[in-house]
Amino acid sequence: MEGIIVKGVAGFYYVKTKNEIYQCKARGLFRKDGIVPFVGDQVSIRVLDDNEAIIYEIHPRKNQFTRPPISNVDCLVIVMAVKKPEPNLAMMDRFLVMAEFYRTEILICINKIDLTDDEGLQIYREIYDSIYPMVFVSGKTEQGIPLLKKYLRGRVSALAGPSGVGKSTLLNKMESRDLATVGEIGQKSQRGKHTTRHVELFDMEGGGMLFDTPGFTSFDVMDAKEGELAFLYPEMVPYIGECRYDNCRHLSEPDCRIRAAVEDGKIHKSRYGSYMDQIYEIQTMRRY
Repeated sequence: MEGIIVKGVAGFYYVKTKNEIYQCKARGLFRKDGIVPFVGDQVSIRVLDDNEAIIYEIHPRKNQFTRPPISNVDCLVIVMAVKKPEPNLAMMDRFLVMAEFYRTEILICINKIDLTDDEGLQIYREIYDSIYPMVFVSGKTEQGIPLLKKYLRGRVSALAGPSGVGKSTLLNKMESRDLATVGEIGQKSQRGKHTTRHVELFDMEGGGMLFDTPGFTSFDVMDAKEGELAFLYPEMVPYIGECRYDNCRHLSEPDCRIRAAVEDGKIHKSRYGSYMDQIYEIQTMRRY
């Protein structure tokens, strides 16, 4: 019988098949081979009794994340808030690099638009509008939620972003029942409290599935190699290979086409600043 792992808790995996959900254990051979089932895995199970079953095959994954452990993500939704907490574009670019690294579709979701006017959204449009699709939503007023649902329909998606940006609220709006416990923002720190305790995959109202995850608040750019980082910035890709040096890292080398594109306004300086910070981080870590 075929199904998808929708939750994993304390060594048990809950597999949704066409007709019902089975509580499963993974076959011992997986542990022997160092294989860990992930939420999102397409699997084959063998039913024993009392709705319990054994996972005996994990099908090939299209992608997989280790922090948190999920697989087969079609679309990564990068969620940022216009306020409370204040936006951090450098962190946003780290999430975007992560999504590119794992080869998922990308949607930028700007939440809490009820806290600002249209002018407050202009910075996002200026930097990202020509690179990625974006939706502007309010989890409080539900403005933009129908468009978000429409975009994710038929996809297996995950929300990523800093704590406090409203991911849990958006999850609750995407389904007719409460999926996640909504956290509060600390009045002093303006940082959100983690509220999700385990990874779970839910059916979305109108079609599609959505991960609820307890992490996705950081990404180690060391997962990317120095030479491939520029390829994870879509606006830089057309200029790669046109520099004077084949191994150009686009930092201070002469006749660099990417730096020229920054000067010409074809690549936003904010994005290039994120690229520089990340490649310096990779180079520094490589020395140790």
